[in-house]
Amino acid sequence: MTDIKLTDTQRQILEHAVKHTGGKLDWFPDNIKGGARNKVIDSLFNRALITRDGDDWCVAAEGYDVLGVTRPSCEATQPTEPEQRRTRANSKQAEVIAMLKRPEGATINEICTATSWQQHTVRGTFAGAFKKKLGLEITSVKEPGRDRVYRIA
Repeated sequence: MTDIKLTDTQRQILEHAVKHTGGKLDWFPDNIKGGARNKVIDSLFNRALITRDGDDWCVAAEGYDVLGVTRPSCEATQPTEPEQRRTRANSKQAEVIAMLKRPEGATINEICTATSWQQHTVRGTFAGAFKKKLGLEITSVKEPGRDRVYRIA
């Protein structure tokens, strides 16, 4: 057993997967939908309790350990390196990162034009996805004759 503490919801999801679906996460409590479901999955994944198996999520070896259940011998649930968060090469997020990596950087308005996002979406992406989730350091400078310019440091 490890010292990882699970919420009741996390425990229910993992136990159901182990007991009923061979470790595959395909059931969630009725009150866990949309964003809440994504947060539970992110939390379990970030603690290496679940892993990807193609398009599905499965209980990882560490998840079995936390539940105090014997690990199955199948390869899909053996310990694996946690996946790094990635952006898809053709996504708007990847396009914005490329803009911020240019020597000239990018302004909020330039990003809005390129992505069709609103200004608050761009700022939220900087703070949430880029800084918190991807750990990128974003700098900004007010350049003469131009709006504030943002760059990835």
